[in-house]
Amino acid sequence: MKFTVEYNPDFFNDIVEAVDWYNDKQTGLGDRLYKSIKQQTAKLSTSALHCAIKYDDIRCLAVDKFPYLVHFRVNEQTKTVKVEALFHTSRDPEIWNERTEY
Repeated sequence: MKFTVEYNPDFFNDIVEAVDWYNDKQTGLGDRLYKSIKQQTAKLSTSALHCAIKYDDIRCLAVDKFPYLVHFRVNEQTKTVKVEALFHTSRDPEIWNERTEY
């Protein structure tokens, strides 16, 4: 099944924050993170259902070689994937709860 992928604007803020942090640590490392995120999210249009539901209706996709998860929802009726957030795996899960309460 092919899905249309939509993005929560906060997802792009998460990317900028993470890329900037990694580029401050080592030149080009943030760019590698960005490339990995882009490659992983591109797969969601065809493989979103391959990711297990982690909680509620949220599925997570691991970013290759970096400790991040892409959080997203799948609506099979409308054939859409809504990418909600990029979270570092060491962050407090309560942050996600606060973010989804809008």
